[in-house]
Amino acid sequence: MSTTKTDLDAYWLPYTANRDFKSKPRVIRAASGHHYTAQDGTQLYDTFSGLWTSGVGHCHPKIVAAVQQQVAELDYCMSFQVTNNKAIELANRVTAMAPEGIEHCFFTNSGSESVDTALKIALGYHRARGEGNRTRLIGRERSYHGVNFGGMSVGGIVPNRKVFSANMIPGVDHLRHTHDIERNAFTRGMPQHGAELADDLARLCALHDGSNIAAVIVEPVAGSTGILPPPVGYLERLREICDEHGILVIFDEVIAAFGRLGCAYGAERFGVIPDIITTAKGLTNGVIPMGAVLVRDEIYDAFMQGPEYMVELFHGYTYSGHPVAAAAGLATMDVYDEEGIFEQAKNLEPLFEDLLHSFADHKHVIDVRNFGLMGAIEMSPRTGSPGARGAEAHKKCFWDENLVIRNGMDTIQFSPFLNSDPDEMEASFAAVRRVLDSIE
Repeated sequence: MSTTKTDLDAYWLPYTANRDFKSKPRVIRAASGHHYTAQDGTQLYDTFSGLWTSGVGHCHPKIVAAVQQQVAELDYCMSFQVTNNKAIELANRVTAMAPEGIEHCFFTNSGSESVDTALKIALGYHRARGEGNRTRLIGRERSYHGVNFGGMSVGGIVPNRKVFSANMIPGVDHLRHTHDIERNAFTRGMPQHGAELADDLARLCALHDGSNIAAVIVEPVAGSTGILPPPVGYLERLREICDEHGILVIFDEVIAAFGRLGCAYGAERFGVIPDIITTAKGLTNGVIPMGAVLVRDEIYDAFMQGPEYMVELFHGYTYSGHPVAAAAGLATMDVYDEEGIFEQAKNLEPLFEDLLHSFADHKHVIDVRNFGLMGAIEMSPRTGSPGARGAEAHKKCFWDENLVIRNGMDTIQFSPFLNSDPDEMEASFAAVRRVLDSIE
């Protein structure tokens, strides 16, 4: 069965060039393991593990069975003044994996919701402590923190912001990004140059007085902008400045958490402990939408004041702690543990790094970046047509090589399965090279 343009008229696809897509749609009808099945039956290898989401592969039998059982047992339970057993279990699982002192979990339904929840919690925390003057939030250029107005305001990707610039929330500043091709091109892992950029925060503390700043939010590894690992010492310096001024540190680990960096949380990999961690994606292996915000004990405790019958935080979602999502999350945690997924991911890093950096000599490539199982190949743009080369590579991979990749403008991004087969990984990069060799 084919999909016609008329069939697609009703569907406005997100983050998609809709007119281009609908002229020759790329439609998936099934998935299993590391492959998709296209509408015409073609098997396609998934180089991006969903959208950073499906680290253990698609339709994992244990997760499928857990969802099927749960939906037949308890399909929905509200989370206002009542809850369900699966949400309780999952909150305990994810906090047990977190750095010491981070022992409380607030459930959301997406990364965007997790970020806005974290920002609200940060503001509410300071107010509860009698520091309601701390209202300013600090993000970073080229960062992605979702598409709700809070996350968009602290985010720093220009196309996401420009149409809505007049309606951003007030009181937000941005640190400079750390992308520096001149000094750091083709670095393996963390770049050596750029830690001094963390001192932008010290400058903002001097400008606004640090006592007015509530929180700084950063991705430990900036993802959607094209994979920007932090320079050596950068995160440590941010933590130091925040501690000096009583500012909360929020790590946006919607991408990094649950194995992407070879461990449960990026905070563990970098040895820098934030006050708040946002998650989503790998929490349920992408099977059911769900996110979680993890907070230090002292943040939670600050809200637990006043009459016990009063609501402490006026925030939440209809689907917070959804029992089917929580069941998927519990099964996902089981798979991580039982199959040693995080260790598998860590062991794959050297091969992944070598395959990425094999493109350093390609005529179109101006940079290669990687950390954990996150990587990017940045190509030079065509004169007058930025993004065209990346878009062509994406489509040729799909139609000519049966490969699903992700491009952001002229940067091709890779997010391999945490349990990838090395031979499949090597074959996928060989296919990418054939595509890059074929385009001008």
